[in-house]
Amino acid sequence: MTTMLKEALRVYFIMGSTNCRREPAEVLAEAITGGVTMFQFREKGEGALLGAEKYALAKELQNICRKQQIPFLVNDDIELALEIDADGVHIGQEDESVKSVRAKIGADKILGVSVHTMEEANAAKAEGADYFGIGPIFPTKTKADAKPSRGTTLIEKLKRAGVEMPIVGIGGITSENAQTVIKAGGDGVSVITAISQANSPLEAAKALTKNIRPLL
Repeated sequence: MTTMLKEALRVYFIMGSTNCRREPAEVLAEAITGGVTMFQFREKGEGALLGAEKYALAKELQNICRKQQIPFLVNDDIELALEIDADGVHIGQEDESVKSVRAKIGADKILGVSVHTMEEANAAKAEGADYFGIGPIFPTKTKADAKPSRGTTLIEKLKRAGVEMPIVGIGGITSENAQTVIKAGGDGVSVITAISQANSPLEAAKALTKNIRPLL
């Protein structure tokens, strides 16, 4: 699974309705055509959909991913992920424990965990994580409670320690700075606004893909 997951993490798009200027389904379809290799549904923030509306959007976006054979993950909402049979979930340090989430979703689903220290990384790995999300690499305004940006320090530290766990960098990443993450040892880059807020999600995804491909 590790090799396939590293490939899937190359251009990892995250978004929900609050991140888009246009219909989320249109944005996602364009992004996949442009080269996105994995998608995470993250419906958060002011004006985020709830209940039946959130479920309907999740299903719509999941169907697009399934047709294109792109892994579809859900951020935090374990119940929704199980209800729609998502390919996996991504959780942060403030969410339910890695061990508990792994028990709920089973061994075959992808479990991504946000980590900020070696200790958090070691604990997440021991409890069943499949990949680490590390960031914010650069300053970001997408998350109101985002921690200060720390560059690629932790990615480099994990690689020096011989950690083989797939790693994706997140936070303030654009096509111009994405190579920094790969050069540090990351397997891919994760973006929200670089694609969701772009005039052309298709061209934004293409630019990201083009800039990191030579390093992978």
